[in-house]
Amino acid sequence: MITPTPRYFRKPNKKLIRKTYEYKSNKLCFGNFGIQATQKGFLTVRQIEAARRTITGRLKRKGKVWIRAFPDYARTAKPKEVRMGRGKGNVDHWVCLIKPGRILFEVKSRDTLSVIDALGFTLRKFPMKTQVIGRVIKL
Repeated sequence: MITPTPRYFRKPNKKLIRKTYEYKSNKLCFGNFGIQATQKGFLTVRQIEAARRTITGRLKRKGKVWIRAFPDYARTAKPKEVRMGRGKGNVDHWVCLIKPGRILFEVKSRDTLSVIDALGFTLRKFPMKTQVIGRVIKL
């Protein structure tokens, strides 16, 4: 599982994801095909790992996979049946903040049909709407 390095302030304030478009990581950098988010939301470590396993299992070592979404934001939770008050809960899990337009995964392979099939199966692992995008290859 992916976890970030320890930090001084473990419990950050709650962030709101705005509906603005992602301009920082919205283009393919490494691979020919990728998965792009079309809605805002949070991606947990388990969802990222499930998507990675689906892609690598479908490709059968015929391509290279890059994970562009890193969970660096801590979410806290209090135990069940605990009364209100008495401070903030402990760190429960790590998430990645996703804006529309962000590239989540990239894949480079020569077999385009298996890549599109693998990425199509992976789309249902995410809690937000996503799409498969490809790079135009000049011959």
